[in-house]
Amino acid sequence: MGVGLHFFMVYAIRVRMISKIFSAIPYGFGGKMVEVEGDMNRGLPAFNIVGMANKTINEAKERVRSAIVNSSFSFPDRKVTINLAPADLLKDGSYLDLPIALAVMLVSGQLIKADVEKRLFVGELALDGKLRPVKGIINILEVAKEAGMQEVYLPIKNLAQASLVKGITIYGVNTLQDLFLALKKQLVLRSANEIIGDQDSDKNKLVGPILDHVRGQKTAKRAMEIAIAGHHNILISGPPGAGKTLLARAAANLLPTLSPEEKVAITKVYSLAGMTTDIIIENRPFRSPHHTASATSIIGGGAAAIPGEISLAHKGVLFLDELPEFQRSVLEALRQPLEDRLITISRANRKSAYPADFMLIATMNPCPCGYLGDPTHECKCTEQQIQNYQKKLSGPLLDRIDMYISVERVENVDLRKELPDSSNEHLATKEAIKRAILRQQARYQRDGFFNASLSSFEVSQKLKMEPAAETLLADASERLNLSARAYFKAIKVAQTIADLEGASVISASYLAEALTYRKR
Repeated sequence: MGVGLHFFMVYAIRVRMISKIFSAIPYGFGGKMVEVEGDMNRGLPAFNIVGMANKTINEAKERVRSAIVNSSFSFPDRKVTINLAPADLLKDGSYLDLPIALAVMLVSGQLIKADVEKRLFVGELALDGKLRPVKGIINILEVAKEAGMQEVYLPIKNLAQASLVKGITIYGVNTLQDLFLALKKQLVLRSANEIIGDQDSDKNKLVGPILDHVRGQKTAKRAMEIAIAGHHNILISGPPGAGKTLLARAAANLLPTLSPEEKVAITKVYSLAGMTTDIIIENRPFRSPHHTASATSIIGGGAAAIPGEISLAHKGVLFLDELPEFQRSVLEALRQPLEDRLITISRANRKSAYPADFMLIATMNPCPCGYLGDPTHECKCTEQQIQNYQKKLSGPLLDRIDMYISVERVENVDLRKELPDSSNEHLATKEAIKRAILRQQARYQRDGFFNASLSSFEVSQKLKMEPAAETLLADASERLNLSARAYFKAIKVAQTIADLEGASVISASYLAEALTYRKR
């Protein structure tokens, strides 16, 4: 009986020595729950972390030890083991610093189980006990919400982005000591709901050129209006100095306002990429990578499979200036995302899928010197050079571009004209785009869904054409030798023109204008 009682007492002590803290880490465009288990045993003092932790997490041992001691708590002088479950999930980053510290404090009796039940903790610890923000906080909150966590405690600098996730109570923490006092009901922390509206919004500010700053190019402006209204990919060709780049950059100020869902998705991507941890993305992205960029930086990848430029341009614009100067492998890698609006990055230890619903705006010269067909400049390129230059853009890639326009050099006399003081053209075009987008949303009953996003089946089901337009399309598809993809793209562009004109049916004139934007 005495031996049994002794065994029971030892067992009870060991049960009290085991702790469990809930946390989470980003995983691709989603997240994974992680249980941080702590155990303390007699023996030589040691601090071990197991559970497929990478170097960053192993280094957390020193951060956690210093943070606990410098926050006026005690670090146990025993053998402490931390297990990160599930053990077969690769874990990296500094997300688990805070839950590891709490597991140590719980196992050493400085906290009790009731303090941490049904709560999730995440954050990086500084040596003095302050909490530093982590990337991918929206992913963490979404998985915490799915797991039924009632409260989440995270670094206060992550609180702005955290406020985008509704339906869960979120608290921002400055230091480990503040968190301890809050868990003991001795300090009231500020929740995410209390900071909404604190930050200044710049979503209505104009940055860069507007349409009024582009001299001439009436046809190109019309094409850009159609492209933005329907989220169509567009390629602009013309000689140097014709205003191609200026026109593309002016498009950034014509993009529609973000919906709440789009705001969450874009901020989520930027946070995962480590580009922001403390602000909400208010404007549609306009990404403009240099032509020397690698395929990995454009598509995404690397050891951690992070998002690339096409994902950073999600729900916005990817601008590729001087398109043929990009590596052929980079351009060919764009073919699948342009069609699927999604990119799946596969690596040896993980597979991550990121959204890539971007609008492509690309520019190019007609030849290496840029003056092929220019009436005032002689082209100095050989026929072979011109062919090699234009062959950098493959047929399958060009087939995925909805609109192609060629611009001419603006006369010098027009360049000397003063720019207007007002932005009437910009405002009128933006208002027309807004009306066209509202018509698309009413038709498809889906926010952020454009004509360009329609599948070939949906084109047949949802879009209506006049008999004359159908006859014109049948004739044009034979004469222009349109592929099946180009055939449906012409219809979708024509529908966008109809939306801009306030019409519900595609007429022959709308289709004729759409066909002028196909590359011949």
